[in-house]
Amino acid sequence: MAFLPSTDPVRSRAFYEGVLGLTVSASDGFALVLEGGGTTIRVTQVETFEPQPFTVLGWVVPDIAQVMAQLAQHSVEFVVFEGMGQDADGLWTAPGGHRIAWFKDPDANLLSLTQYA
Repeated sequence: MAFLPSTDPVRSRAFYEGVLGLTVSASDGFALVLEGGGTTIRVTQVETFEPQPFTVLGWVVPDIAQVMAQLAQHSVEFVVFEGMGQDADGLWTAPGGHRIAWFKDPDANLLSLTQYA
């Protein structure tokens, strides 16, 4: 099980269910429980928190360009890091050939997509 903080569970549900397509399995006022790709994600309501500068959750996808295009249709913006050498869409190709892109959820949790080489 993975855990994510959220200051607004309604907004998080709209993002994780409506944009990312995860299935809500429970919502109890304390947390939103999602299922996706065989992993349970518990989005826990918090009053305040400071987003971390590193990736907190990611998904392996078979076609990263296709998934990025689908997310862009939902106004998801991909993060471009200074000096990383990403392309114009925010896609980075690692030295070993893996392709990675980063984006943020509504609480600024840093998320990623990876397509293995």
